[in-house]
Amino acid sequence: MANIKSAKKRILVIEKNHERNKAVKSKISTYTKKFKTAIAANDVALSEKAYSEVTSILDSAVADGVIHANCAARRKSKFAKELDKIKNTERN
Repeated sequence: MANIKSAKKRILVIEKNHERNKAVKSKISTYTKKFKTAIAANDVALSEKAYSEVTSILDSAVADGVIHANCAARRKSKFAKELDKIKNTERN
């Protein structure tokens, strides 16, 4: 354990941030799974709703500094491609 007051405070701050980051990443994982389940079921309406939810969660994670902006953009792009794929198969 640290002896210096600023080091003790730093430890507390790091622990608090770690817990918050872990919660946000868990939420991202949960909503990603919901989206992938909807995609697997070929349910367009449910997939669109899940897509909007997961993109919102990713954007808020970027704003909080939990994940990098490029990581969120890459994931949103991948999800959008999957959504477009099931939309196009429904039309044909």
